[in-house]
Amino acid sequence: MADPWRFSTQGISVALRVTPRGGRDDIDGIETLANGKSVVKVRVRAIADGGEANRAVVELLAKALGVPKRQVRILSGVTSRLKQVAVDGDPRRLGETLRALMAAKAADETK
Repeated sequence: MADPWRFSTQGISVALRVTPRGGRDDIDGIETLANGKSVVKVRVRAIADGGEANRAVVELLAKALGVPKRQVRILSGVTSRLKQVAVDGDPRRLGETLRALMAAKAADETK
């Protein structure tokens, strides 16, 4: 299974599947869609109205990756559950942080 993120000179681009009104703000791990594409599953408490869920996604990713909110932006899918998000910063460090987060989630699921 391929990682749901790609590296660039400015940082990384992450494919997400967002669940608004998901009960909590959390990253749930990696999911493979029916078309075979891998995405990071994200849930937020905010509703998908007036950009509230998008703001919550940006805040959640910024906090999880240890970067300022201004370094996280939605590239595509502003009105969709499937989004492409860019995170500016050191690509290697961001990739390692994401990999560690996903490994921790996978370990939690096996408990």
